[in-house]
Amino acid sequence: MKRTAHIIKNILEDSIAGEMGIEAGDALLAINGQNITDIFDYQYLIQDEYIEVLIRKSDGEEWLLEIDKDYEEDLGVEFENGLMDDYRSCRNKCIFCFIDQMPKGMRETLYFKDDDSRLSFLQGNYVTLTNMSDEDIERVIRYHLSPINISFQTTNPELRCKMLHNRFAGEALAQVKKLYDAGIAMNGQIVLCKGVNDGAELERSISDLTVYLPHLESVSVVPVGLSRFRDGLYPLEPFEKEDAVQVLNCIHKWQEELFPKYGLHFVHASDEWYILAEQELPEEERYDGYLQLENGVGMLRLLINEFEEAMEELPSESGFPGKSEELSLVTGKLAYPYIKRMADRMMQRFDGLSIHVYDIKNFFFGERITVSGLLTGQDIIGQLRGKKLGERILLPQNVLRSGEDYFLDDITVAEMEKALQVKVDIVKSSGREFVNVILRLNEE
Repeated sequence: MKRTAHIIKNILEDSIAGEMGIEAGDALLAINGQNITDIFDYQYLIQDEYIEVLIRKSDGEEWLLEIDKDYEEDLGVEFENGLMDDYRSCRNKCIFCFIDQMPKGMRETLYFKDDDSRLSFLQGNYVTLTNMSDEDIERVIRYHLSPINISFQTTNPELRCKMLHNRFAGEALAQVKKLYDAGIAMNGQIVLCKGVNDGAELERSISDLTVYLPHLESVSVVPVGLSRFRDGLYPLEPFEKEDAVQVLNCIHKWQEELFPKYGLHFVHASDEWYILAEQELPEEERYDGYLQLENGVGMLRLLINEFEEAMEELPSESGFPGKSEELSLVTGKLAYPYIKRMADRMMQRFDGLSIHVYDIKNFFFGERITVSGLLTGQDIIGQLRGKKLGERILLPQNVLRSGEDYFLDDITVAEMEKALQVKVDIVKSSGREFVNVILRLNEE
């Protein structure tokens, strides 16, 4: 059997691996005589109380280690490749793909299209199932991995083939029945394109997907994002207010029908629909525990509720705790009205606090892109120059690449501070953190 060597990057302190003499630079070859494809094989195989681990030391010597441990106890190793395998790229050519709408000349990693089911479990990514073999599905079922997040777009097989530009895209929907029969928890997504999969097609998709309740716990409906770089791509039109109203009417009708039967509202509209339709956000109970939060469903409601709770828990004194301060908040156009109201509330309550809230137009991708997560450093700098900024600028952490200190256009936080001559603080997108950071309660 050909063995795959997984290089170990780090050994955790006081771990089993450390006690057994495993070191950084060693390679994991097998567990219980079985080859390891990726992180899921590893996590599954190390669960038992007794395991045999084959290690190749940096000098080439191989050690077969017999390990007695607690059930599900980890060995305490970190690998150079967190997935322990190559990432799978997308085979589709979706008519709505945002990566196809990006300009040339950006860093190479931004153009990688992933459609890797393993990232669905590890990072919450949505997958189309077109990249999953029968063996992949069987492994999900055998390891009982869940939830898996599925990008449906439509349940009409012919239309799905057209939208994904993949002649096998309709057949891939059959995999959902296998996952359902095995009791695998799922969440779904429909990227809605005007004149393509909306209207009667949306009704059909929601109706078809209700068959998979309760294992399919939720389905989000999000509007397609359209940048200004769409030359030569499938012609798509932006949604208008009346379109958003129709979408919400459809979703609310299904919620009212399904909740009494299943205790789930099941289908959810992303926050953009309510803002576009100029309707109030639903109450927290309608989001079923925020199952689709990372997909922009209920993010604003959670932000508002966390803010209100944090404000109620503050001491009753009306003065600002500490010296007076002038500062700035930066957000995208989508969340601006809500952030502005929250800032106004804080200024009314705390004397000496002056907050400027700036909504940054997305000139880089196009003004129809209104979320803060796609703002670039150059747009923020360009639109803040000459403005009253105060002692510091607060930016939501989703403007930066995860774990890094630079924006989508590779401008760093330090470069922004130098350009604007003011300190830039990156903060979590949380209503409670909003209050804590502004009042410097975290520092106390």
